[in-house]
Amino acid sequence: MAENYDVIIIGVGPNGMTIGGYLAKAGLKVLMLEKRHEVGGGLATEEVTLPFYLHNTHAIYHLMAEYAPPLKDFNIEQYAVKMIYPDLPFALPLSDGKCVCLYRDVNKTCESIAKFSQRDAESYREMYHNFHDMVDSFLAPATYAPPMPAPLQAAQLEQTELGSKITAISERTPEEIVNELFENEHVRAMMLYVACHWGLDYSQSGVSYLVPLTIERATTYGLVEGGSHKLSAGLLKAVLENKGEVRTSVRIKRIIVENGEAKGVELIDGTEIRANKAVISTIDTHQTFLKLVGEDNLTKDFVEKIKIWQWEKWSLFDVHMALEEAPNFAAAASNPDINKAFVYVLGCETSEELKKQWDAMSDGELLDPSAFNCCFPTVHDPSQGPPGRHTGLLSQMAPYKLKEGAETWLRIKYKEERAEKLRATLEKYAPNMTKDKVLFQYISSPADIENKFPNMVQGSIKQGAYHPLQMGFLRPNEECSQNVTPIKNLFLGGASCFPGGLVTFGPGYVAANTIAENLGVDKWWSEPEIVTAARGKGLL
Repeated sequence: MAENYDVIIIGVGPNGMTIGGYLAKAGLKVLMLEKRHEVGGGLATEEVTLPFYLHNTHAIYHLMAEYAPPLKDFNIEQYAVKMIYPDLPFALPLSDGKCVCLYRDVNKTCESIAKFSQRDAESYREMYHNFHDMVDSFLAPATYAPPMPAPLQAAQLEQTELGSKITAISERTPEEIVNELFENEHVRAMMLYVACHWGLDYSQSGVSYLVPLTIERATTYGLVEGGSHKLSAGLLKAVLENKGEVRTSVRIKRIIVENGEAKGVELIDGTEIRANKAVISTIDTHQTFLKLVGEDNLTKDFVEKIKIWQWEKWSLFDVHMALEEAPNFAAAASNPDINKAFVYVLGCETSEELKKQWDAMSDGELLDPSAFNCCFPTVHDPSQGPPGRHTGLLSQMAPYKLKEGAETWLRIKYKEERAEKLRATLEKYAPNMTKDKVLFQYISSPADIENKFPNMVQGSIKQGAYHPLQMGFLRPNEECSQNVTPIKNLFLGGASCFPGGLVTFGPGYVAANTIAENLGVDKWWSEPEIVTAARGKGLL
């Protein structure tokens, strides 16, 4: 006989666990199914190089932890989850021994920028306070509230001074915003990188409301003590303590649809698991609808909407290193703080260099030297490595479809050559990072990301590009943006939904609210104070 649950959740990543935790604590009988042998999705920490070297193989930079409702609602700290916030989140070392530094302390940042341009320092101070107001008053609250159709949201925003500023900035490109604010090329390079490296096209208008978010949040990046998977483990404990169930290494054949309604799932071995109330998918729309639901259960128009979904132009090429020692940057001679930075931007010292590399990447090419970011977690959290030793991550934006062919990413020699070029660039800025200091390395390409996480099609780390027609109320489309789908009692709750990718917990939180309301479930949680405040200001 088929097993029965109230709710079945497909995918046990950050959003799946968020939904499962809320619904399980609300009293529903919840079953969560994961294809991989390990839950957590991108919240992965693994010993992929040598024993005792912990590498965050996907998500490492956490930029919304202070706002994320699940972390507060589940009192995540009770599960030994601790965030570490470095004083110097971002640094751009230069070949002349100088550096541009973005500190958590605004005054220190202005002092750093003033060494290049006093005007830029004054502009940064004003910009920071303006952007912080936008984030705190609207952009962060909007991450955890249902999206509105763009015309209605724009009309709502236009009723306030702050909202009008956000609407105006949206219609500009990231490059236009940065160039108007800053005159120095090194400062521009830093700002353009932090504005765009999570998915914005520097020349694309229409989604630049994210620029204040990405730039302001750049000074709040944190890491999880003991590795990102500690956060996953904490969320899992919250699910299990509320009697939710989790199964890993599960292969789903199809979502059972009867008379236009989702009734459960069938596994590849023929096992049926029934859902009395809802099936929730947090995986990508292609797998959800084209593979698991099946085109026969959908209209042709809806199928076409799913098929034209655009994946990101770029993915990530990552090199995880077990290191003999931490880097010592040449720029430390002018600013010793730089050796304690969290994220370093290397390989581009001007915005023109950066744009040239991004343009080439859009054509499937990788130029040398390549712009990338790197970090050394053990500098801030020694528990992630053996005593006296360190871990390092070199992370480069890279196209899935190389000009030489996507299969090129599967060639070990090509990946090793690429990794060596990045290490050589690191050595240029930190002379002690010679090849012999790398004890072992683990390389992950865009193709490897797709193979490891099938819902990240073409290495799409956000389950879809940040494009004006794929954001807000249109993510993934107008029929599904409120988490509901054409199939009754089938809901979406992953990164293909509003507000999008990265570990913000936004998609899962918004979905949990929508599903509870649709099922008539009494919510034990309250609306976040920041959302209530935004409504009070007329912004939501």
